[in-house]
Amino acid sequence: MVLVDLLIKNATILTLDELGKRADFLSSYKGKITGVWNKEEFENAQNSLSFEQNYKEYDLKGKTLIPGFVDTHNHILAYATNKVQVDCSPNKNKNISDVISNLKIYYEENPHERWILGYGYDDTMLEENRHPTRDDLDKVSMERPILIKHISNHLAVANSAALEIAKLNSATKDPEGGYFGRDEQNNLNGVLYEPAAMDLVSQHIPVPNIKDLSELLRKASEDYVAQGITTNTDAALTFSREYPDYDAHIDAIKEKANPMRMRIMVMGELLLDGGIFENFNASELNDKILNDSNGMAKLDSAKLFQDGSIQGLTSALRKPYYCDKDLVGELIFNQKVLDDMVLNLHNRGFRIAIHGNGDRAIGSIIEAYKNAIDTSPRQDHRHRIEHVQTATKEDLITMREYDIAASFFINHVYYWGDRHKNIFLGPERANRINPLKEADDLGILYTLHSDCPITPISPLFSIWAAVNRLTSDGVVLGPDQRIDVETALKAMTRFGAKLNFEEDKTGTIEVDKYADFVILDQDPTSVEPILIKDIQILSTIINGEVVYENKEVEFVLE
Repeated sequence: MVLVDLLIKNATILTLDELGKRADFLSSYKGKITGVWNKEEFENAQNSLSFEQNYKEYDLKGKTLIPGFVDTHNHILAYATNKVQVDCSPNKNKNISDVISNLKIYYEENPHERWILGYGYDDTMLEENRHPTRDDLDKVSMERPILIKHISNHLAVANSAALEIAKLNSATKDPEGGYFGRDEQNNLNGVLYEPAAMDLVSQHIPVPNIKDLSELLRKASEDYVAQGITTNTDAALTFSREYPDYDAHIDAIKEKANPMRMRIMVMGELLLDGGIFENFNASELNDKILNDSNGMAKLDSAKLFQDGSIQGLTSALRKPYYCDKDLVGELIFNQKVLDDMVLNLHNRGFRIAIHGNGDRAIGSIIEAYKNAIDTSPRQDHRHRIEHVQTATKEDLITMREYDIAASFFINHVYYWGDRHKNIFLGPERANRINPLKEADDLGILYTLHSDCPITPISPLFSIWAAVNRLTSDGVVLGPDQRIDVETALKAMTRFGAKLNFEEDKTGTIEVDKYADFVILDQDPTSVEPILIKDIQILSTIINGEVVYENKEVEFVLE
């Protein structure tokens, strides 16, 4: 007998399975798929169905059902906390005067908040074409500390009060892995490059309590499931007592504030000498996360960084930046240090995820993985490189040889493609950013991600970007790196499940997998590719339960 507590009928079902099967009917029981049929198969199977009392039945009237989206790299807690900060992004700020004005509004409306925090400024989109400085922010306040983050999250700007609290001045040496902006007299101008410098200020910011963070996660999760995300990876947790990001995630899960399946990247320093998990192997840490979250969260990987941001000019390139022939960026770790860290984590069973935007950083990461795999062979490690903006063909070939996976920050093509072409990388390198077609042809395991809040959370937008490679100026950037619609859908579902070691549980619509689905108003494989980003999410289902319904459209589940 086929047990049924949920029946979906008259749907256009894209299973995205190995055979590319399409279906019309689906059943699930207690959060697991129990049947997938076309019309004829369903007619023949009716006598074998055993319906639970009060089972739910949804008639989709031809609407499209696909597996739930898997976003393998974003920062949902950072997105959540941005909701209570000042929006300094290009959406609301044409120039530095606008930034100052919006900060002043917050200053006046929130007199009891000691710190003034902002996010999302983009120096290359401001009319002045420069970073704000401490002098600019001092116009808002000389007494209250101010810190605003760059859109890349790899830079920030502090005012004089914030620098004073952090005890930073012209005599302060640049930290390893970052540096301070300085004026012609060598005084700090307030610009902080990379987390090593940013953290010296941000560590003094009062942290919301766990319940407040959990409530912010509730609001963020509502936005995520509204975009069809059913499995989500927070790409850098610190487990810090000073910033209880992990505890907030666990509280949000237990309080049902976040219904998604969560995957957690743990910052590498926590796992190495002196870290709170230095004596844990991967299995032990995964067990802790599973137990704490009642099975709704798992360990994704150990997270490291090997360079910064292309648009922040801190990514490590093999050839100089297009806009500055003397600048190639810096690696965060020398090769021996990175090799040793990776080998340590590899030998303890961790899957490792390393941030690499510039091709020199990507090459360094590959070398570290090669060293670990050659020194201590391990089957099915699924080590991964994050963003992979400028990987060369040779880099990709080596990644395939060593089974190194890629999580591509595809939204970059739209949001920064024009500036990569004209400012940062030049036309030749810009045309190859996010080389999806080459990766696909080589058979590399890869996924797409938003890196939210760096870009808005929207799997359909990421799919649209991968298929069209259209920039914000309307230019097709690297047309030979486009992939087809069905492959792009798989990169946000099936491939993501495999990257998460969960290809037997999710990512496709097949019997015995989780009943995690997205209902769309149109079939992405049937519309013009340029329209994919405009497809409406009608509903999101996790574990057979509706967690989101679009109230702005006439369609309702019934």
